[in-house]
Amino acid sequence: MPNPSPALEVEALVKDFGPVSALDGKMVRVLDGVHLRAYPGQVTALLGANGAGKTTTLECAQGLQRPNSGTVRLLGENPFNAGAALRSRVGVMLQEGGLPPSARPLALLNHVAAMYGAPRPVAELADRLGINSYATTGIRRLSGGQKQRLALACALIGNPEVLFLDEPSAGLDPQSRTIVFELIRELRAEGLAIILTTHLLDDAQKLADYVYILDTGRTVTHGTVAYLTADDAGDTYRDLRFQAAPGLGLPGDTFPALTFRETDPGRYSVAGCFTPADLAGLARWWEDAGVLPLSITMQPRSLEDVFLDISGREIR
Repeated sequence: MPNPSPALEVEALVKDFGPVSALDGKMVRVLDGVHLRAYPGQVTALLGANGAGKTTTLECAQGLQRPNSGTVRLLGENPFNAGAALRSRVGVMLQEGGLPPSARPLALLNHVAAMYGAPRPVAELADRLGINSYATTGIRRLSGGQKQRLALACALIGNPEVLFLDEPSAGLDPQSRTIVFELIRELRAEGLAIILTTHLLDDAQKLADYVYILDTGRTVTHGTVAYLTADDAGDTYRDLRFQAAPGLGLPGDTFPALTFRETDPGRYSVAGCFTPADLAGLARWWEDAGVLPLSITMQPRSLEDVFLDISGREIR
């Protein structure tokens, strides 16, 4: 069971930027009432399209941006006014890394570790994340995935209680992604509160205990993965996918309980609470349209389906 006291609490967060131009002087509201809570021993995922406000929310939560209104409590304190004592309890992995390009990975890790009173063992962390294989290579020469692993190590070296990860799997190859995911699960088991953003919804579905979805600067829905991927009656949707010729005319209101999308040219998704009659009806539709699908898969409703529903991209 989670600790009843949240490690991070955000309420009614508002943040304006601007003005966009000197001519109109208008500010742009990028956050408009965001709320979220993150607990120790949980992975909390923040999802949303580009421009939804994910990174700005994290920056306010970390104390890097001052909100116009609303409250942020990080480990019980306002992070914007916090001193070194609070910051030493928080690890941050920025989307762009923030790594000095002329430094070398192992030397940088030792330098960062020296700033903390009780850091994690550098050699152990470097070995776990595969950093030893490029320990003396200049950071500017590293691949994107290598920089990501080094940025994660820098965020962890101080042995934090709260860990912010902005797109932690970006640029990682499959092997590196597996290593990072295993480490995140271990950190959760150790009791860390982990708050992450990702545009890879499959990653969020695998890692997250609780999910917040932002749209145009607002928290539009939140819950566990199981809650978000179930319908109002608590039944899990099924997601049927098939491939056929691009531009296939979709059946519209013939299946009122189902949602049809052409996700990519020639790739189709049908979401809803399927019945045997629905499947028989789909077969008749294919027959009437003269379509023989190239492949058919069926699986429970996913976070991607939830995200697309919220984004208003349904095709009926």
